[in-house]
Amino acid sequence: MSRTLILDTETTGLDPWTGDRVLEVAAVEVVNLVPTGVTYHRLINPEREVPEEAVRVHGFTWDMLRDKPLFAEILPGLLEFLGDDPVVAHNAPFDFGFLDAEFDRCGVPRIARGRMVDTLELAKRRFPGLPNSLDALCRRFGIDNSMRTSHNALLDVKLLSEVYLELMGGKQPGLELASQRREPALVVSTGPAGPRTPRPIVPTPEELERHAAFVARFKDSAWKDMTPGP
Repeated sequence: MSRTLILDTETTGLDPWTGDRVLEVAAVEVVNLVPTGVTYHRLINPEREVPEEAVRVHGFTWDMLRDKPLFAEILPGLLEFLGDDPVVAHNAPFDFGFLDAEFDRCGVPRIARGRMVDTLELAKRRFPGLPNSLDALCRRFGIDNSMRTSHNALLDVKLLSEVYLELMGGKQPGLELASQRREPALVVSTGPAGPRTPRPIVPTPEELERHAAFVARFKDSAWKDMTPGP
């Protein structure tokens, strides 16, 4: 059995070494590249104010978090859930950097970097030069992320688990072998919104007349023998 954990954190800022803290951590379990539905999720008291720019990203304010447990209190459960298995994250060095700082404060060993799997690096190798944010990958793989109006660790790990499956060569949801499909001949692709049928663009008589006038301006043009059409 191959067990992997998909993890995400939300934080008070971008730099754990200047005082920013983890305020949310979530993880989902994947076994043999199939999400099991087993999740871990905790909101955390970051022991400091949450800057407005961070609130705009994830929506968590200091008032919402001041009664939540401290990181040290949730750490035993997090360690038990992660076990010794690989930990997958998108832009993993960011999440691991914050966890390193929190683990250091608690005086426990950090998660070994050899367990880290970065889906951002996997995506860059597969799609060089293309946008590879979580939203971009969801769009590319036809994964519905319409509910992602703000960053939320639990939602993000569920989306990332689907992205990870695709990056590892898994089958896209709803995709079937061509020989098994029962679709009209004109259907060329299927996406989240359902089958799409091509709609040929047919020029109007006015457009044909304007085309002919344009082509007449050129001598010995091959275009004269070409009539625009569908």
